[in-house]
Amino acid sequence: MSAGAELADPRDLPDLPAWFEPLLQVAGTARAEDISRFVPPPGHHRRSAVLLLFGDGPAGPDVLLTERAAGLRAHPGQVAFPGGRIEPSDAGPGAAAVREAREETGLDPGGVVVVGTMEDLYLPVSDFAVTPVLAWWQEPSPVDAVDTAEVARAVRVPVAELVDPANRFVVTHPSGYVGPGFEVRGLFVWGFTAGILDRVLALAGWERPWSHDRLEPLPARVLDALPAPVPETLEKRLEDTLVQEPLAGDAS
Repeated sequence: MSAGAELADPRDLPDLPAWFEPLLQVAGTARAEDISRFVPPPGHHRRSAVLLLFGDGPAGPDVLLTERAAGLRAHPGQVAFPGGRIEPSDAGPGAAAVREAREETGLDPGGVVVVGTMEDLYLPVSDFAVTPVLAWWQEPSPVDAVDTAEVARAVRVPVAELVDPANRFVVTHPSGYVGPGFEVRGLFVWGFTAGILDRVLALAGWERPWSHDRLEPLPARVLDALPAPVPETLEKRLEDTLVQEPLAGDAS
């Protein structure tokens, strides 16, 4: 079953910083179609969640990203939001996303305030409905790769660096895929994660003008980690920004 946007009761939330308000607006008003042209089919039951965890860092507002381990079978070396499959024992998408983030990065869940969920997105490649979970990192804790077989790095990436035009470009793939990309803190961000970041930054009013004429091919280190050759069906699906999802915790 697909989930719609749902925000926590403001009376249950701590005081949020003023800069967080645009994110609340995005979570409460953005439709799945504003993020991706793919929405879950009716009755879809393969569900997962990703944590969009924003906090106040040393360089201002930031978001937590992970880099998947190079030895993984699925999406090795790719950058992702913490998250993964929603288990039957999870109370919901928010609980699943925070649980996965703790398992992957060692963050203290007690410092994370789940603010709401956005409408489900659909990933044809992995056949998952994915719920983006917006959260405020009220009390940040140290993070690092806990399960190094799954996660290589955990990085707090400043929003200011994500919106810096010098760090933005259009990613190209030999299949013909094109989509937004970022290169920050040694991370090459593309596919599903870059697609969400691109749209959330724009809808929040934080996007700065950047050159859509700057084309950057996937680096050799990323291409070498991808399955080859790309199947025809996958190649066709790569036309969309949000298809190649590097879901941490995806056991499919």
